[in-house]
Amino acid sequence: MTSFESGSFSQHSKLSLDDEILIKKLLLSHDPDGCRLDSEALLCAVENIMFHATASEVSDKPIDANLKSQIGNIEVTGSQEPLMHTIYKIAYEMLCKIPGKEDLHTKTMVLFDMLGNYRWDAKMALALAAFATCYGEFCLIMQMRPHSPYAESVANFRQLPSDITILKPQFKALRLLIKTMVDLTRCIVEFEGLPIEHVEADYENIAAIKYSNITIAAWEISSLNNRLSGIYSHLRQLVDAFRQQSEAKLDQKLLHLLMESHADNQEVLRMLFALNDDLPLKDCPTQVKLGISELKSKIVLLLVSKPDLLPLEQLFFLFHQTYDHPNKAEGSYAIIWVPISLSEKWTDDEKHWFNVLSSSMPFYSVRQPWSPNSAVINNLMKQVWHNEDEAIMVVLNLEGAVTNLNALDMVFIWGPEAYPYSVTREFELWIGEQWTMQLLTKDIHPILTQWVEEGRYICIYGSENLEWIREFCAKAKEIKNAGLQLEMIYVGKNNPNEHVKELVTIINREMHSTLLSFSKIQLFWLRLESMRRSKTRLEYADAAGIDHDHILAEVLALLHNNDDNGWAVFGKGSSTNMVRVQGSEILKGLNIVRQWGEDVADLEFIGALRTVLEPVPFRLRGPCNLTKFVPYPDVEGSTEGCIVCQYCKRLMKPYTIYE
Repeated sequence: MTSFESGSFSQHSKLSLDDEILIKKLLLSHDPDGCRLDSEALLCAVENIMFHATASEVSDKPIDANLKSQIGNIEVTGSQEPLMHTIYKIAYEMLCKIPGKEDLHTKTMVLFDMLGNYRWDAKMALALAAFATCYGEFCLIMQMRPHSPYAESVANFRQLPSDITILKPQFKALRLLIKTMVDLTRCIVEFEGLPIEHVEADYENIAAIKYSNITIAAWEISSLNNRLSGIYSHLRQLVDAFRQQSEAKLDQKLLHLLMESHADNQEVLRMLFALNDDLPLKDCPTQVKLGISELKSKIVLLLVSKPDLLPLEQLFFLFHQTYDHPNKAEGSYAIIWVPISLSEKWTDDEKHWFNVLSSSMPFYSVRQPWSPNSAVINNLMKQVWHNEDEAIMVVLNLEGAVTNLNALDMVFIWGPEAYPYSVTREFELWIGEQWTMQLLTKDIHPILTQWVEEGRYICIYGSENLEWIREFCAKAKEIKNAGLQLEMIYVGKNNPNEHVKELVTIINREMHSTLLSFSKIQLFWLRLESMRRSKTRLEYADAAGIDHDHILAEVLALLHNNDDNGWAVFGKGSSTNMVRVQGSEILKGLNIVRQWGEDVADLEFIGALRTVLEPVPFRLRGPCNLTKFVPYPDVEGSTEGCIVCQYCKRLMKPYTIYE
């Protein structure tokens, strides 16, 4: 790792006695009072202005009217003076010729006195913003001059040259200088943003960077480009070296903090989000800036994802399972969206998606996700927390300790019942869970939930074979006509495609009302996939195989079902008496049950269906004349005196014998 050399800048640039005296005066003017300016955002706005200004100096092409400066949205925290007022005053000092202030050194000192209460990065950004404002106005007037009498009058009033083409050499040199000025300012902004106070650092070398280099850079910003480029190149090397050192130390400190116990979660959250910003978060519905103190005494769920978060149907389901659920744990936890760019630098498209989504979701989010320290993002969230392409939900308890590296599956499966979303709670929920229709359909649709609570018979089926679906639904309808209250739910197959969407329309038109829309069908499979991931992550599927876990076996059977003839699962409420059958078997079973006619309504349907589908010991052409004595009133496996023969699968005729 590169180390800093004390006094290295003095070796790089020899200073005269007058320069050294001026530097000391500049340092005396530096007295920051806590005013905070988003220098990065202001610098981006300056770049926007300067890019279009320099692009239009010698061109008749109009500037895109849709490109607007971001300056109006930037605030100065801790200052009573509006940002634009400060920029205007700096521009005035730059342009106006006042007797006694023509000397460049004197004018520079006036500017530094005006900006004495700002940090070094803010001084640079504000000075550039003032220059960009003046220069942008000049270019705009010159561009409009040939087409607008008003612009012509203003140009004449300001004694601007009538022919701008003669200034091409000057503009070319100026463009190079502007680029170097912006690069140098960004380097200083980056340095000021490093978490110096949170890591043990070589403060003597920091001082060498922070004062000597920055002051000289500010002073020499009006000098020739090659001199400024040399300063930038040297400063860039120093800042890069220090950033590498600070990131390594910050990474170690953060990992150490996560393994310790604390009185609350504030120190951990400060290291994650508030290294350089006292208000690093925002409340998405209101767009109000928030500090980490808002999260004290709360379980914190960090939703780490790509800038486009989740597919919309999953996103809406996440909303429902957390903030819109009638049984939500009010005020006891907070979700913070932490989007991470797919590359090292955020693209305009990624920023656009973040702005769109973060203005419409009910969560908190990182206010400027492109600004957190890269060590936190790259080393912790990507490597330690294993965030790849899929979204994860990391849980921090009240003391800031990580209790679950991904609670997203818990949220999809159980909703608010999963609170406090720890791995311990995940184990508890699975221990008390059984394979029921209630588990299979939980929170997918309110009416489906109601049917489960009412104890109705429910058939969930899937296939992409339209002919099989028609035949299956026809036989199910005959059974319903016999008096059985059976609800049919079509769910297609895992990873439903456009063909499934077409089948939903056909089923709804020809056979029965499809309760689940295509998006709800996607959620059904999402929950099954969440069950698989949760079980596997908790190592339910051990080396001995999945036969030890009935729920996991059933989930995998549905997820991996590729039978073209379809499948069906029959169940009732919270009963564990569930039957899963493949297409050819279910049609044969329904044929037999259908032959029972009105008696089917008197039977315990699931038990009878299971009996019918069990293998027959021998083939029979007619009734087997088996006699079975059942003590009254205990008629096992039947109701109202009905029972199915376990050999021929026909209803047995009841006879009463008196003793």
